[in-house]
Amino acid sequence: MIGIARLAVAGLMAVMAMGTARAEDALKAKVGVLRLSSSAPVFIALDKGYFREAGLEVELKFFDAAQPIAVATTSGDVDFGVTAFTAGLYNLGGKGVLKVIGGMSREKPGYPLIGYFASNNAYASGLKTPKDLAGKRVAMTQVGSSFHYSLGLLADKYGFKLADVKIVPLQSLSNAAAALKGETVDAALLPISTARKLMDEGGAKFLGWVGDETPWQLGAVFAAPKTLANKALVTKFLGVLAKADREYHDVILTAMKDGVAPINDKTRPLLEIIAKYTNLPVEQVVGNCAYIDPDGKLDVKNVDNQIKWLQEQGFVDKGFDAEAIIAKEFVKAD
Repeated sequence: MIGIARLAVAGLMAVMAMGTARAEDALKAKVGVLRLSSSAPVFIALDKGYFREAGLEVELKFFDAAQPIAVATTSGDVDFGVTAFTAGLYNLGGKGVLKVIGGMSREKPGYPLIGYFASNNAYASGLKTPKDLAGKRVAMTQVGSSFHYSLGLLADKYGFKLADVKIVPLQSLSNAAAALKGETVDAALLPISTARKLMDEGGAKFLGWVGDETPWQLGAVFAAPKTLANKALVTKFLGVLAKADREYHDVILTAMKDGVAPINDKTRPLLEIIAKYTNLPVEQVVGNCAYIDPDGKLDVKNVDNQIKWLQEQGFVDKGFDAEAIIAKEFVKAD
C-alpha cells in the first residue's frame, strides 16, 4: 500500500511538473493598445482565452495616444503595437526599427469612430460642418498623428489650405477634450468614446465623422525586428487576431444599422468585453464599433498614400514607401 501511495504521489508530482513546464513554455507578449473599440479583436481574444489556447501569455499595456505605442514597440517595452498610423510610426518604419504586420481599424462610412467636434462658442459663431474648419484652432493629440492626416484629407476634399488651420497638439485625448470644453480651441478631432461625455454634458457639438468624410486605413498591427525574429510568436499572435477579427466582424459589424449595433443574446457577450476594456457602458459601445476587415487585411495602397502625403508635409522622412515598412511574409494585402 505504501508503494502504491508513493507511486501515486510521484505521478501527481510528474503531472504538476508537466503543467509547470507548459506554463513556462508559453510564449509571452506585451501588447500596446488604446482603450478604444479599434482594438476590439485584441480584447476579445484576451478575454475569451484565445491567446491562452494558442500557447500565448499576453499582457496589455494601455496608452493615451498612438505615437507612444510605436516608440514603446521599438524600445522593447511592448512586443506588439495595435493602434493608428502616425508620422512617428512611419519614420521609425523608414529607419527599419519597426514593421507593419497586419491591418486593424479603418475609417469607413457607417461606422462611427473618429469625429469632428466644435466648441459651443465656435458652433454658435458659424462652425457647423467639417468644411468650416479653415482658419480655426483645432486640437488633436500630436502633429503628424492620424487626426492630423484626417484633417489633411478634409482640406484636400473641400479645397482649403491645411496651413490655414491652427493645429493645437495637446499630447493626449483627455487634454484635447478638456481644451474643447474649456473653449481654448474651436474644434477637436476625438474618438466618439472620448467625445460622448462632452456632448452628453453639453460641452461640445458634433460636426461629422471622419469615416463619412474621408475613409482610410486607420490602424495596424506592428512589431520591431527583434519580435519578428520569433516567427512562432508572431505567427500565433496574428493567427489568434485573425480569429477574433472574424468573430468581431461577423457578430457585431454585420449586425450594425445606422452606425449602431443591436444588443441581443448574440452580440451582448462581445459588447460586454469591449465595454470592459474601454471603460464604457455597453449602451455607449453599441454606437462606437470601429470597422475592422474580417481577414485582418491591410489597405497597402492607402498606406502608401499616407506616407507620401506626410512626406509632402515634411512630417515624414523621404526616401521610402509602404513596401519598405511592411513585413510581406505576414501582411494580407487588400
